[in-house]
Amino acid sequence: DVQLVESGGGSVQAGGSLTLSCRQSGYTNNIVMGWFRQAPGKEREGVAAIDTGDGSTYYLNSVEGRFTISHDNAKNTLYLQMNSLKPEDTAIYYCAADSRLLLRLRTDYQYWGQGTQVTVS
Repeated sequence: DVQLVESGGGSVQAGGSLTLSCRQSGYTNNIVMGWFRQAPGKEREGVAAIDTGDGSTYYLNSVEGRFTISHDNAKNTLYLQMNSLKPEDTAIYYCAADSRLLLRLRTDYQYWGQGTQVTVS
């Protein structure tokens, strides 16, 4: 099974930047991976996703142009570079992976990390 371990969360001021990392173990070739977030009182939403086979990326409209998702196959690590952070970006961020490449920003991925808190004030 795929195992995911996240790091990089923290507290920043509005306009600042953070980079989240998600280390993978198990089979990681030709899968879709994504970053999701859940704020208090709201449902989990897809933020960004990437097909690790061909590199295609997908973004939530509200983060497009500010966030960049990438995957390093050699390091088996998924990244989310977050720039120009806003208070509304405050949430728990989760890394996810699945073999169904059409999932994109849907929330029913098979494998999930533990989540990491991002707070913007």
